[in-house]
Amino acid sequence: MLFRIIMKILAFFILLISTTSFAGEYEANFNIEKFKIAQNNGKIVVIHSWNKSCGTCAKQKPILEKAKKDFENIIFMNFEQTKNKDIAELLNIDYWTTIVVYKDNKELAREIGLYNERDIYNLIKKGI
Repeated sequence: MLFRIIMKILAFFILLISTTSFAGEYEANFNIEKFKIAQNNGKIVVIHSWNKSCGTCAKQKPILEKAKKDFENIIFMNFEQTKNKDIAELLNIDYWTTIVVYKDNKELAREIGLYNERDIYNLIKKGI
């Protein structure tokens, strides 16, 4: 009985550590100039606001990486919320886990905390 409890606790911590470290490997790539050019050229841009210690952000990352391949004509950018407060302020993004879709200098969709592929893909499709 005690062994099972210890194994469950150990499994939980391994999952927690792997999720947190996975989120930390995400490289910020937001560039204001590229964002403005894409918007002026009518491109769809998906912005992801994240934090390296955020579990939900870690779940979003592989889905957004897959979406880059599935939506080749869409530009995907991201930034780390706590390190890039200027970007967050510019885009009026207050929370980690925020995904925003822009096109033609307009915000078309915004959601906080989505973590499954279907919901994230449906959000992205609002720009198409």
